[in-house]
Amino acid sequence: MEKRDVTSIRGALAYLDKKGQVVHVKEEVDPIYEIAGIQKALEKGPILLFDKIKGYPGFRDLGNIFGRREPIADLYGVSDPNKLKFKFVEALREPIPPQIVKDAPCQEVVITKDIDVPTMLPIIKHTEFDAGRIIGCGNQLLCDVYRKGDTNISFNRIHFRGKDWASISTAQITHIGMMAFKTHRDERIPITVNMNPSPAVGIVAGTWNVRTIVPHGSDELGIAGGFQGAPVKLVKARTVDAYAIADAEIVLEGYLEPTSQNVWESEEAEKLGVQRQGETNFFPEWVGYMGTTWKVRKLQVTAVTMRKERPIFYTPLAAGLEYACFDLLREATFFEMAERIAPGICVDVNIPDYFKWGSGVIFQVRKERSQEEGFQRNILFSALADAPGIRMAIAVDEDVDIYNADDVMWALESRVDPDKDIIKLPRGGRGIAAQPKEVRQSGLGGWEGGMAFDATKPFKTAHYFTRPHYPVDKVDLKKWFSEKQLADFRGMQTEYARSLAKTGR
Repeated sequence: MEKRDVTSIRGALAYLDKKGQVVHVKEEVDPIYEIAGIQKALEKGPILLFDKIKGYPGFRDLGNIFGRREPIADLYGVSDPNKLKFKFVEALREPIPPQIVKDAPCQEVVITKDIDVPTMLPIIKHTEFDAGRIIGCGNQLLCDVYRKGDTNISFNRIHFRGKDWASISTAQITHIGMMAFKTHRDERIPITVNMNPSPAVGIVAGTWNVRTIVPHGSDELGIAGGFQGAPVKLVKARTVDAYAIADAEIVLEGYLEPTSQNVWESEEAEKLGVQRQGETNFFPEWVGYMGTTWKVRKLQVTAVTMRKERPIFYTPLAAGLEYACFDLLREATFFEMAERIAPGICVDVNIPDYFKWGSGVIFQVRKERSQEEGFQRNILFSALADAPGIRMAIAVDEDVDIYNADDVMWALESRVDPDKDIIKLPRGGRGIAAQPKEVRQSGLGGWEGGMAFDATKPFKTAHYFTRPHYPVDKVDLKKWFSEKQLADFRGMQTEYARSLAKTGR
């Protein structure tokens, strides 16, 4: 077996590069629009490593690394990308706590004076509508010294409005948000922002919800360690009472200032003094719409540390498809939630690309006796209630391909009774402001919430829903066609046709 180093992004890229998964862009690229434009044009394609960045000769930049699950599954030695989430289920149940070290690659260069982050780092501008150059790659790490084993790691958008200070959005429903809004609301909180740690840490940081499974106070780095099979290494920060991820490429050290010092995310919003949906654009958000500008916590930077040899920046697109891997842990938490509600009922979970970073989820269930009828609805109710921001939850049977949108749509069309099988939570629950439909409406009972579809066969009348089975498993196409012909034929087929061809349905 070829050696894999999954404990750093460099080790991961070295392996993936040998497998032909990384494309080196050697011509100069501009961080203003060009990097984002190239990445968007090649989404779900190759991993991109930009070797020459205009204005930043000492840096490289990484894009699209989490867009496809196939190379990540290969990296972790999992043959079926659809099974990668179950490695996270194991990590939830058997985490490996982080390990503290004295020396770290992320501190080979330490800068504490004349800090000017926008001129030091190749921060990109995503679109012409953006409020500025926005950092989307920072993994904020909070280790609560008062709660042993409490490590919070998350992505949050950062906009440097000054040389050494920035706005940082910390949603209250996230762990870092709980620390900022609840535990240490009026305190100056030491923090590190870690760029390009190991892939496992990046995936955990990119996941949010279900908090009943990963509650506030959990060891999120322990989950990452369990997934990668080795502890995440931490090193004491140089200027604040916090820890940095030792194998990260670049680290910002500093403080989250108290809420009394909150700042606007853009100059335009500050002048207008409003934080309403659609009033002021920020940058493309994960829901697929332009994000709104808010008044948020202030990040004061006290040090910038990094690797000495050509540190690698990272530019995920928030309104992109890299959540294909960020949703791995989210899928695992939904599966674990279903297991705790009704063990053995749920057999698989999928969050497809079109559900935009976990705004929806599909459960594949198996009902083996009449007493199990209805458990799928308990699971659907819980998914809507436990995951603020979720817009849609779907339950289907084992005979439906949850990785094919056409088959899921077929199940919705043929198995949902509009009067009985469409579930909507009562108005008044809490959603998430990033969704335009979830904007708080005064006097209307709060957020709209989501909806669920029970597209499973009723157990007592399941025989009405028997699907045909054409004998694809009894014919060997190679008897009549060459390998090249078969490859050409499959290239003509739609994805749905190929899905049905596998099962003969």
